[in-house]
Amino acid sequence: MGTDDFADEGGHRDVPGSAVAIRSRITLHLNAETRSLTVDHRATLLDVLREDLGLTGAKKGCDHGQCGACTVLVDGRRANSCLLPAVAQDDREITTVEGLHGPDGREPHPLQQAFLERDAFQCGYCTPGQICSAVGMLAEAAQGHPSAATAPGPHPNGPAALDRTEIRERLSGNLCRCGAYPNIVAAVEDAHAAAPAQEVSR
Repeated sequence: MGTDDFADEGGHRDVPGSAVAIRSRITLHLNAETRSLTVDHRATLLDVLREDLGLTGAKKGCDHGQCGACTVLVDGRRANSCLLPAVAQDDREITTVEGLHGPDGREPHPLQQAFLERDAFQCGYCTPGQICSAVGMLAEAAQGHPSAATAPGPHPNGPAALDRTEIRERLSGNLCRCGAYPNIVAAVEDAHAAAPAQEVSR
């Protein structure tokens, strides 16, 4: 009898004779749909998205939370899905690049459109993470959160001002090995300038 004899239909395994549960049933509010599934306690959110749910937009780059290719939005905040235990995301709202769209629900999201118009990618591997991170970053700026590039001193209530230095700093956790940074920054500038922050950050 091999180890696969203890696997369920999803390929998850229990340890024979063990009283310790290694799988749990969770519910994700994923891209405006509710999905329930059983996950291995050792699985990351990235692996569940890609392997169990077929959402391959988020990429596995470094697998250490250092490159940003796996960035998704969790309850509206950007996060490295390769570092998140899937079992800990029960009942949370998850948005991947597949769930982004324009205000009418059919057109591309403003940031997706800006990336196309600015040719803000080369190989495209990091692009889903770059876009999700930019969506989260614009939401943070709209809420007035400062960054390491924000000038010290008192800040008025309201959205944080975004110039190129601010955008570069706020997206510094997302690496592009092709070096498309100038066009990425320009695309984010365009999207931010073209629409209210609350629309671009959805």
